[in-house]
Amino acid sequence: MTTPWGEFALTRFPEDPRDRLRAWDASDEYVLRHLAQERVPLSGTVVAVGDRWGALVTALAEHRPTQITDSHLTQEATRANLARHGVEPGAVRLLTTQDPPPDRVDVLLVRVPKSLALLEDQLLRLAPAVHAGTVVVGTGMVKEIHTSTLQLFERILGPTRTSLAEKKARLIFCTPDPALERPASPWPYVYTLPDGIGPAAGGTVVNHAGVFCADRLDIGTRFFLQHLPSGRGGRRVVDLGCGNGVVGTAVALADPEAEVLFVDESFQAVASAEATYKANGVPGHAEFRVGDGLAGVPSGSVDLVLNNPPFHSHQARTDATARRMFAGARRALRPGGELWVIGNRHLGYHVTLRRIFGNSRLVAGDPKFVVLKAVKR
Repeated sequence: MTTPWGEFALTRFPEDPRDRLRAWDASDEYVLRHLAQERVPLSGTVVAVGDRWGALVTALAEHRPTQITDSHLTQEATRANLARHGVEPGAVRLLTTQDPPPDRVDVLLVRVPKSLALLEDQLLRLAPAVHAGTVVVGTGMVKEIHTSTLQLFERILGPTRTSLAEKKARLIFCTPDPALERPASPWPYVYTLPDGIGPAAGGTVVNHAGVFCADRLDIGTRFFLQHLPSGRGGRRVVDLGCGNGVVGTAVALADPEAEVLFVDESFQAVASAEATYKANGVPGHAEFRVGDGLAGVPSGSVDLVLNNPPFHSHQARTDATARRMFAGARRALRPGGELWVIGNRHLGYHVTLRRIFGNSRLVAGDPKFVVLKAVKR
């Protein structure tokens, strides 16, 4: 990545030489070029929200910026990219979306996220730290910036306009208005589960901003809840890519003796899963972990893995995450342990499971979804 601060060799996390997706795009380059051309003072507190793989804070490391991200993978990529360029530990402050934001922000850079709800939540959390002199610049690809995006900046921070597009990227310029009367945050959002979905029917779901299907039960999870494996007796179960934790909570409600591990790379998701679990008064034991899939889970220590893998990485469609999740599940499972997967029928996960496990069986299906089972031999 070429910037006014030099050239930077950046990688995503986990690093994979076969991965052709870059760790930056034209919108990162555009906002950095703007900062230099406009000679934006960077001596105060610089905050980069949603910096996807650490491109912004790595380029600006000499100004000791703060990164705020919802992604564990982004944090790991950022650490690796900073180390690769000899940045001293602590020069860049790494915060999550669940951490208290800085008390004062002088330059706010916002990499527009895919989730409008996450953008709303972060702007509301940062608004008290923004003052009349704060330079606020959003950035994203043209396809990521909509009228609703600009309306959020305008409603929460102040008057907003956009730049011309360059290389299909666009900037958002916002002038903070301290006198603006800001709306109350609607997050986290709480709703009640419908009937007819098994042990979790009538239960409570708590969703922090940015978690998939924050205001209702999505149809894929509904189908999965209707076809979860039955069984009791102290099993070690993992809700892998747990989202709001409703699947793992349903297992715990059906089997109070089960030990359930909720894992997701999203800090918002794991916070939601823990809140959902507690809201339903489940008597069993549970652990909540933000991490890279099943990394850190001992091999051969798990009886059952339940997984609804994502097939997008930000705006890019990829099956790399699903493949890594399936391989991690096979390593973590005991012999005879099972991986149950819900996915869109057209994704062809049965082929990937057969390649990794040597077997795959259809448990249930409808015109849109399939539930598949693979057993570790």
